[in-house]
Amino acid sequence: MRRTFASLFIVLALAGCATTSDMPRPQVDLPSAYRGETAEDAVPIDAEWWRAFKSEELVSLIETALRESPDLAMAVERVRQAEAQVRIAGASLFPQLELSASTSRRRTDGRNDELTTESTSATLSASYEIDVWGRNAAGKRAAEFSADAVRFDEAGIRLTTIAGIANAYFQVLSLRDRLRVARENLAIAERVLEIVNIRARNGVVTQLDVARQNSAVLSQRAVIPALELQERQTLAALAILVGRTPQDFDVRGTTLTELAVPAVAPGLPAELLVRRPDLALAEAQLAAANANLAAARAALLPSVALTGSAGLTKAAALSLADPVNTVYTLGASILQPIFEGGRLRAQVEVAESRQRELVESYRRAILSALADVEDALVAGSRTAQQQVLQAQALEEARRALRLAEVRYREGADDLLSVLDAQRTLFAAEDTLVQTHLARLQAAVSLHNALGGGWELPAPVATADH
Repeated sequence: MRRTFASLFIVLALAGCATTSDMPRPQVDLPSAYRGETAEDAVPIDAEWWRAFKSEELVSLIETALRESPDLAMAVERVRQAEAQVRIAGASLFPQLELSASTSRRRTDGRNDELTTESTSATLSASYEIDVWGRNAAGKRAAEFSADAVRFDEAGIRLTTIAGIANAYFQVLSLRDRLRVARENLAIAERVLEIVNIRARNGVVTQLDVARQNSAVLSQRAVIPALELQERQTLAALAILVGRTPQDFDVRGTTLTELAVPAVAPGLPAELLVRRPDLALAEAQLAAANANLAAARAALLPSVALTGSAGLTKAAALSLADPVNTVYTLGASILQPIFEGGRLRAQVEVAESRQRELVESYRRAILSALADVEDALVAGSRTAQQQVLQAQALEEARRALRLAEVRYREGADDLLSVLDAQRTLFAAEDTLVQTHLARLQAAVSLHNALGGGWELPAPVATADH
């Protein structure tokens, strides 16, 4: 019997070697370089890239979020759950031991005597499924890859949270800049209104000019409450990202001009595969699907299990001797699925389709990553150019308003020229602030698209398991 089982196990183990398969990979022709422009003073991305904006308050907000953000806390708990799932899956590779014990006492009353019987037993049972085809090992590998995917997802959430805090902080400062511009423009409009009122009282202009300028003042005044509302809403969103209550949350920063705009070198497109956690996540999901496919295929093959138990039993009348019996059992079984309505083969087809789906998902993620970097590079260079041009346009608008006011006082021009110059100045100043914000957000997007300095960690499951 021993020789028979040994021969059977050797044959099954050799056959099991044929169940392994290579993981398919997406076919993507990576470009040799990006087409977007890179600044001459660009430097490689740093793991704490947010410090390059030269804002101590931003650094403090991000450090607080890394400790207190509920999104990051939830992601960390998901990592712990995935690690526990790995231990659960790995338990199937080890024998299962169970200890049971029981005792009973029986008393029988007869006509002439009484008999008391005690029965005690203790049994140690063991069972072990021989992983001939690698199904349990494949399940453990799938759990390991899934845990890696959760870790990469946690890194992606961390990067997204940091980028969200930076963008929200910049937006708060931009709204404060826009509020300052709106209030300054309101003061200009009110100054012009005083001039118009004086000229109207002197009979130089009609009440039509007064009504027009008064309308311009009211329109400019109406802009302020809307900007204040946006500021409060953005502060509330920033508070949630940081993990604080919105009611008592505020930031000290008042203007975007205090910030630096870092220039980062994008590196080579191929480096994205080990720099972005979302791409590592896509690969880990594909590797897990590949392991699940191996497990589904192995489920079609016979399973081999060993069982054994050893125990002590004692059953004796109190009036007799107390014998102790030792019981041993040992067994082996082979289970081959014959008919299950196509369930197992359908599970294989599902696993194969899921694998093909994730290959395409991985390929799309790579293409999207390349597009993200390209878009961020173009946005950074174009918004820098736009900011320079918009600053020049603003200077011309200020000059035009000064000339229009002088000509209006001297009676050389009508109020419509002043109104047009005011509208042009107001729009130019507001557009410049928004362009500055867009440039900072483009820098954040580029850091985010490049993975934020993240690198693929070494001690994780790989597709070569």
